[in-house]
Amino acid sequence: MSLNTNTWNRLRYTLYLPVYDLIADRIFRKHRQRSIELLQAKPTNAILLLGAGTGLDLPYLQGYSNLTAIDITPGMIAKLQERARQLAIPVQARVMNGQQLDFADNSFDAVILHLILAVIPDPIACIREVERVLKPGGTAIVFDKFLPDGLRPSVLRRLFNTVASTLFSDINRSIGSIVRHTSLQVELNEPAAFRGTFRIVRLRKPL
Repeated sequence: MSLNTNTWNRLRYTLYLPVYDLIADRIFRKHRQRSIELLQAKPTNAILLLGAGTGLDLPYLQGYSNLTAIDITPGMIAKLQERARQLAIPVQARVMNGQQLDFADNSFDAVILHLILAVIPDPIACIREVERVLKPGGTAIVFDKFLPDGLRPSVLRRLFNTVASTLFSDINRSIGSIVRHTSLQVELNEPAAFRGTFRIVRLRKPL
C-alpha cells in the first residue's frame, strides 16, 4: 500500500530539499515557462500557485502583483519566500493543505498546478478545491504526468506504482478521470516533457 499521505509528503519533501531544485528546475524549466504563457493571465490577476514548492515558477511571473503560493512543506515555503525576495516579487506564501484550501469561494482569477496532481494524496479533492476558489470564467493550468484518458495501466505498471507513488509520484493518474468530478472544462491539452508523458492542460470554470 502507498504511503502517499500529507504527513509523508511533508517529510519526504523536507528530505528532498537539498537536491529538489537541481532536478525539478533543470528538467522542467522550459515547460514551466510554456505553461505560464498558456495560462494567459493578466499581471493584476489574483493567481494561486498550489503546491508551489520552492518557487521555481516565480521567474516566469515577474511583473505579476497579486500572487499567493501554498505548499504542504514548511521548508519549501521558506525557500520560496527567499526566492521571491531575491527576485523582488511580492508573494503571499503560506503552508497549507492543497486538499483543504483556506480561501473563500471565487477568490482567484487563475490557479497554477505544476507537478502536484500526480503527487497529492487525493487529486479529486484538490481539483474540487481549485474549482471552488476559482472565479467564474477563471482558468487553471496543470503541468504533470498523466496516462492517456481511458488507458488502463498494466499489471507491472500498477505494481511499480506502489513504489513510485511513495517515493516520487503516482504514474497512473489521468487528467480526465480527475477533472470529470468538477464542472471545469478542458480548453487545451498539449504534450510536454518525455514525449507527452507530461502534459500541459488548461481548464476553465464556466461563467
